[in-house]
Amino acid sequence: MTRIGLVVNPVAGLGGRVGLGGTDGPDRTRVALSLGARPLAGARAAAALGELAARSGKLAGVGRPAWDGRERTPHPVPGRRADATGDPAPDGLSDTQAGAAATAPVGPPPGSGLLVVTAAGPLGADSVAAAGLAGRVVYAAGAGRDTSAADTAAAVRAVVAEGVDLLLFAGGDGTARDVLGALPDVPCPVLGVPTGVKMHSAVFAISPRAAGEVAAAWLARRSTVRLRDAEVMDRDEDALSKGRVASQLFGWLRVPDVPARVQQRKTGSTATAPEAVGGIATDVAERVGDGLLVLGPGSTTRAVAATLGADVSLTGVDVLRLRPGHRPRIVARDAGEDMLLSVGPAWIALSPIGGQGFLLGRGNQQISPRVLRAAGGRERLLVLCTEQKLAALGGRPLLLDTGDDALNAELSGHLPVITGRRRTSLYRLAG
Repeated sequence: MTRIGLVVNPVAGLGGRVGLGGTDGPDRTRVALSLGARPLAGARAAAALGELAARSGKLAGVGRPAWDGRERTPHPVPGRRADATGDPAPDGLSDTQAGAAATAPVGPPPGSGLLVVTAAGPLGADSVAAAGLAGRVVYAAGAGRDTSAADTAAAVRAVVAEGVDLLLFAGGDGTARDVLGALPDVPCPVLGVPTGVKMHSAVFAISPRAAGEVAAAWLARRSTVRLRDAEVMDRDEDALSKGRVASQLFGWLRVPDVPARVQQRKTGSTATAPEAVGGIATDVAERVGDGLLVLGPGSTTRAVAATLGADVSLTGVDVLRLRPGHRPRIVARDAGEDMLLSVGPAWIALSPIGGQGFLLGRGNQQISPRVLRAAGGRERLLVLCTEQKLAALGGRPLLLDTGDDALNAELSGHLPVITGRRRTSLYRLAG
């Protein structure tokens, strides 16, 4: 029987839409929840498994239980745990999120050839059931305490010990680092379902559904789909404190090499020519006129804001009020989704991530489908990029992972990219 392993970090990406960035540390998780953040990891894991089931044909389990796409709130059930210290860790989650009975069956009766071996309790089990697949839980956190990175590592080891052919994990860069530390010397192939905020690593598919595509391709054509070493990276906090966005390398994981469906690693920012930034800033000011501008994160957008006369966040989303002949006024700094919806009609200016090409869905989740639709979609979206940065993509499209397939389709296609004053390049966006 072909076996897929699944580990879901339910709090991965929790701080994205509320403007907190990552959720490293239990305090941030609690703050995110207090701000109204909704867990998305289970739904994104289910989307990946659903695509795998659709493409696997006879491998899929029979039946597809009704599911409304929302996270369920499981009750804490004592389970097996590998670590009894109770030490807190960056991506801890409570037992009401992770508790489950170990070895409990989930989903419909086993199908003809695909079993999903999952961990992290009911959230993983819900993802399996939502995809209409057969599966069982082989690890659950201990009751009465917040789980830790040690639980993530123990879950990975428990799943891999079942002899899985591919390990899927839903999380972000922090989860990828935990997976890297937990795997044996000769690990099984791994693939990340993108669920975090940043995801600088090259171990993730470009979207949850793409993860299902890659998994299906690997299972069906292992003789022709090769594996490659992909970088596990995370944001360099020391560089960030000095005003640069850079990534630190932690190691490599073996992932199926399916071009255009598995993302590239993020490359560090480079110095941008002042004349290029000045031209982009002037063009943006002329287009916006007297109005509001939502400015996404990144070194390019920050340099544009500085040219206009505003000091904005490097990693957050800010709102500026522009008026011809006046310095910009900062209306909101490090805004979350709710704030962006409350400021009224605005232009949205974004710059793609270097190396990866992501325009939406990496580091700017607060610019959500609701925010994009309220702004007017394509008509009010300004893409800012220097010619050098655009050329470095080698013709690969700018990527969209909004979490809304219909919106991805609406935004896809060719869109003008502002590269200087009254200078644009028609470039393709793809979801």
